[in-house]
Amino acid sequence: MFFIFDVTIIGAGVIGCSIARELSKYELDICVLEKSEDVATGTTKANSAIVHAGFDAKPESLKGRLNASGNLSFDLLSKELDFPFKRIGAFVLCFDKEDIYKLEELKTQGELNGVLGLEILKADKIKEMEPNVSNNAVAALYAPSSGICCPYEMTIALAENANENGVEFRFLREVKNIVKTSDKYIIKTKEDNIETKLVINAAGIFADDINNMVSEEKIIITPRKGEYCLFDKSAGALVHSTIFQLPTFMGKGVLVTPTVDGNLLIGPNAVDLDDKIDLGTSKAGIEEILFKASISIKDIPVRELISSFTGLRAHSILDDFIIGEPKDAPGFINAAGIESPGLSSAPAIAEYIRGIVVSKLKLELNKKFIAKRKGIIKFRELTNLEKIELIAKMPEYGRIICRCETISEGEIIDAINRPLGAKTLDGVKRRTRALMGRCQAGFCTPKVVNILARELNISMLDVTKCGGKSNILVSRNKEDI
Repeated sequence: MFFIFDVTIIGAGVIGCSIARELSKYELDICVLEKSEDVATGTTKANSAIVHAGFDAKPESLKGRLNASGNLSFDLLSKELDFPFKRIGAFVLCFDKEDIYKLEELKTQGELNGVLGLEILKADKIKEMEPNVSNNAVAALYAPSSGICCPYEMTIALAENANENGVEFRFLREVKNIVKTSDKYIIKTKEDNIETKLVINAAGIFADDINNMVSEEKIIITPRKGEYCLFDKSAGALVHSTIFQLPTFMGKGVLVTPTVDGNLLIGPNAVDLDDKIDLGTSKAGIEEILFKASISIKDIPVRELISSFTGLRAHSILDDFIIGEPKDAPGFINAAGIESPGLSSAPAIAEYIRGIVVSKLKLELNKKFIAKRKGIIKFRELTNLEKIELIAKMPEYGRIICRCETISEGEIIDAINRPLGAKTLDGVKRRTRALMGRCQAGFCTPKVVNILARELNISMLDVTKCGGKSNILVSRNKEDI
């Protein structure tokens, strides 16, 4: 069966969904194809969640051009789409007076990129602002515009808003081949064929595979593995800003940061892999990031460590974003090699891609475009009076399912039934934070499984963690009486 669209976006991570939302401002038939069962299941779900200020990249690079402008978009975007974002500032620590010139170079570079408010601080000022920073820090570059967000909540918000504005999302659609004709592309999946005027390749670590289906201008994406440690909220106030060390050629190094939800996050390391699906953590990797973090911060509370995880960054051998059309494939637009600062640059990347689309197609504004989206009510953040009023309207909000994070049944029901709603445990987790607390899903999993089965009208045996064969339950041990 053939389906016809003006624009087809491959990949429903933060880049693909940012582009989808931006293009939904126009009268276009848009489709997003995603190989997984949900949005934000790749690199987007497992990264540092830092909205970088923009001083790291060279001014002549796409990273340098797009980071600072993307950063400036977050205040309005987070208000319009109702996802958490905080400007908490960032420090880049220097531990040797001989290296202070490197901070000066970063400051100059950041100013050329358009970053405002950068300053070099001495040790006493650093300690005043961040008392738990190592006594060995002699100076730091301070960037007040740096921030933190929740990348998967952001992506879900972008996707829901794009969907409300007419963008079609098709999940479990792995692209098998792309055929170029004289005036269009035919994207072949196992389930269907998509005919489209333009293709936008936002496939993350698989973007090279997609590009190389249509172009002789081959690109290579290396999955760069980064391991993280997540600490309980009791450790969240160890630092108030994001703490970096002077970067190396492998990246910005191990950072220490609070999260928007009040936890403490440490990581990542950087290991280049051949395997694009290796998300395993290792004892050596965890020990490495804890040791490196201890160079920056005193007395890391290792007893408060509740989880570790791995993300894969889409590292291009060009060490820059790859955005635009290959010469031999007009109408095929890459958004590839989007590693850090990809999250920070996402709004600007979407605008950059929009400019290319505008040059290719005659566009009219979508006069019915809806700019605002309301997120899931966070019961834990309501006043007592608001809670009472909400429970009176919908009693399910009075039943707490996840005690660690104070997540109610009402929130989970909303997460399942809203546009592009959750279909799996991980889908509920990303939308509500149920299953994310100190017990790491030890108590609330059975209740969430039951709610998913009821709301989706499926058997509890068919409920999965993340789609595919990741079933939570495999059989009944007793027959119903």
